[in-house]
Amino acid sequence: MESPVPAPIARSLFAFSIFYGGMVCIAGVLGNKQVALGPLAVEAGIFAFLLLVATSSAIAELHGRHVANRLVQIGFIPLIVSLLLTLVVLAAPASPAMEPERLNAFDLMMTGTPRIWLGGIVAYGTSQTLNVTIFAALKGGEGSRLLWLRSAVASVLSQIVDTLLFVTIAFYGVFPIGELLVGQMIAKVVLSIVLVPPLIYGFVALGRRLDR
Repeated sequence: MESPVPAPIARSLFAFSIFYGGMVCIAGVLGNKQVALGPLAVEAGIFAFLLLVATSSAIAELHGRHVANRLVQIGFIPLIVSLLLTLVVLAAPASPAMEPERLNAFDLMMTGTPRIWLGGIVAYGTSQTLNVTIFAALKGGEGSRLLWLRSAVASVLSQIVDTLLFVTIAFYGVFPIGELLVGQMIAKVVLSIVLVPPLIYGFVALGRRLDR
């Protein structure tokens, strides 16, 4: 008896899943730089995380909440593997031919404390799941309308939770975190309102075009 042929994966889901995995891995690296947004400073990893929010929301719009949540869960794999691979590379002896300045810069950028890594993992899983949940729940009440409002609300709330979890887990007790929390939240809320809705419109339009 022949085994059933698996159903083909939608082109949009295939393409967005690859993109999502790349953003999961690069977000932590980009977070090593602080970007000035007027009077506020925000870690540059937020731009990759906003793309994660837009991607998961677009998949929820196109393929449903269950598929989007599964993508978030699978995203733990490249996240954890990239962290483990970073530890392996940091532990490996450097080539004598490598310039000391380059080696020191690499170690400084890639070395993180266990609390920072734990904070990143917890914040990722919680905030991305929350984003999909809120986005899908609002769609249940509004149907396919008000995409811009659903995306903005879900992104703002999930990024507030992301900031609370990451900053608290990573830095509580190390230094006062009140000012950092406020600044990060304001910056992330503004970016979520300004950037996420047009990004999701673009991803949804691209996804529908891919699936034609």
